[in-house]
Amino acid sequence: MQDIIENIDISQYLPAAVSWASNLLLAIVILLIGLWFAGKVNKAIVALSKSNSHLDDTLFRFLGSVARYIILAFVIIAVLNRFGVETASIIALLGAAGLAVGLALQGAMSNLAAGVMLLIFRPYKVGDFIDAAGRFGNVTEIDLFTTILQTFDNQQVIIPNSQIWGDQIINHSHHPVRGVDMHFGIAYDENIDAARAVIEGVLAEHPHILKDPAPFVEVETLNDSSVDFLVRPFCNGEHYFDILYSLPEQIKKALDEHNIEIPFPHRKIFVVNENA
Repeated sequence: MQDIIENIDISQYLPAAVSWASNLLLAIVILLIGLWFAGKVNKAIVALSKSNSHLDDTLFRFLGSVARYIILAFVIIAVLNRFGVETASIIALLGAAGLAVGLALQGAMSNLAAGVMLLIFRPYKVGDFIDAAGRFGNVTEIDLFTTILQTFDNQQVIIPNSQIWGDQIINHSHHPVRGVDMHFGIAYDENIDAARAVIEGVLAEHPHILKDPAPFVEVETLNDSSVDFLVRPFCNGEHYFDILYSLPEQIKKALDEHNIEIPFPHRKIFVVNENA
């Protein structure tokens, strides 16, 4: 047995061992460098959002994670390639799997794409009051797939981002000063100037209505049974709903105090007696 071992030429296995050891060492180096580089890229992308207040952290954390996993995928393929593994078939398999997953999650991907666009262009932010996808409320959270609203009656509304991005978005909080449009009608027999003076007096006494820009009070429409005023006071955005829901009552009471009639729809019926 000892003679057989002595007759084995160890030198013929030495190149293969050296090659395998060098590939192993190189694979470890590639893996370590790849992990370090992927982490650096991830941190660099996330740091971009810190440099500008208009950039969203959620989006850049997601983009950083995507970049990190893409780099790691290439690193793993490079490591396998060092050991002679055929990577072309693996890449084709990953591509086919990605396509299958994309088709299966088509709805989720559309929400993701819409979420990315919302986070990039920022048509609204957390804390804004918006009207979107047929719902109105205060934005409490924006993520890559959904936007969460809180309504006035404390309901939580979760809206897929694809429904918001593909439809009209009204941001009630975008401008710091808002105009509050309201309509009031008086009877044709009433004095227009007197009614305007009463309305302007109520506006002047309201603590949240701004003097500049001045409120707009003008006749807008001559309806069948009323002369209609368009009343548009201006206020800071946080007082919009207070004025919208308190001012009509105040103007109604002021018009009543001055005996100015607010008409309501009515019909006159004439009865003809054919026997008379």
